[in-house]
Amino acid sequence: MNRIEEDKPMRIGSIWSLGIPLLVMGACAQPPKVDVEAERASLLAADKAWSQMVSDMDKVTSVLADDAVFLGEGMPKITGRAAIRQAWMDMSKAPGFSIGWVPEGAVVAQSGDLGYTFGSNEIGGNDAKGARVTTKGKYVTIWRKQPDGSWKVVVDIGTSDAPPAPSAAVKP
Repeated sequence: MNRIEEDKPMRIGSIWSLGIPLLVMGACAQPPKVDVEAERASLLAADKAWSQMVSDMDKVTSVLADDAVFLGEGMPKITGRAAIRQAWMDMSKAPGFSIGWVPEGAVVAQSGDLGYTFGSNEIGGNDAKGARVTTKGKYVTIWRKQPDGSWKVVVDIGTSDAPPAPSAAVKP
């Protein structure tokens, strides 16, 4: 047997003895630490910027994820950016329609890739007689961080502060 053949098992063993610990160390590596407070501030800023886009349907819907869900009070669930855009376009055609919201807080997961904002909102319009009607409410919006660092809305939920309508008496 020549010298090269004698060293072959030794080299393979050396490769394994070095490779396995490196592989294990790589698998145990911790992901980079997330600055949750900085992410929270970034998310709150994204919601504040979004609230300033309400007069431009292209801009306001650009913040929605493709698979976003809108859960508006008294409405069926609407899924997908295109469907939400159409629903919002239809709502905006109502006489005197207006909408606005004030972000009041944000929370971000320790992973930094998911968070939610909440705050107050106000929706207005004209009733059948042309009188101005305004409804105050609150909202929660769930956001997902994108690979480019931007935030996209994945779920938007709004409710009215108005008391519930009186229940009709149930007849036997």
